[in-house]
Amino acid sequence: MDVRAFRRDGALRLPRLMAGELEPLSALATDGAGVRLKVAGLADNLTPVTQAATQLIGDDARPVRAVLFDKTAGQNWALGWHQDRTVVVRERREVPGFGPWSTKQGLLHVAPPIAVFEGMATFRIHLDLCGGDNAPLKVALGSHRIGRVTAREAAARAAEFPLMICEAEAGDVWAYSTPILHASDRARTPSRRRVLQVDYAATSLPGDLQRAGLEG
Repeated sequence: MDVRAFRRDGALRLPRLMAGELEPLSALATDGAGVRLKVAGLADNLTPVTQAATQLIGDDARPVRAVLFDKTAGQNWALGWHQDRTVVVRERREVPGFGPWSTKQGLLHVAPPIAVFEGMATFRIHLDLCGGDNAPLKVALGSHRIGRVTAREAAARAAEFPLMICEAEAGDVWAYSTPILHASDRARTPSRRRVLQVDYAATSLPGDLQRAGLEG
């Protein structure tokens, strides 16, 4: 695994990493564009990804959030350039630098300082083929190193960096440094494109904040 390239670019393709593990993941149910998952035993099906995460961000890497995206002809959305901004926690605790708070699909989220994201990695597990016509993720290579970017500035800042179009075969995994600028277009030729996105962290949150994890 090219750890140096991941640290430099903020993105790394891991071909066929989960090709032998797709059956249980494909059974995950979804009823929307991006469903946040808390599933007992889900982490047990992520062993190859967890092993990759330990190489990229540290031996204590563990999955802390999972979102299933199911893009179809009937659910064919687009997202402009942005950074991920929240983490999932068990309970609200007031800690300097953390906020605002929100609840999404019954899970408590908080926006942390950018330093929290800089120590995390996000893995997108492709359950289906994702070619150029089926809305692969776009990332701005190297943008994970520029700190927090406002929503208003995101597109302009992304244009300063090389563009990567993240096509994938079923079973491929794309690893990203979590603060990287990324976007997604509508599919030009929609077919089912399921992606299980899992965030990993190797460190705890400060104060009494605790990450929620994946268990149901």
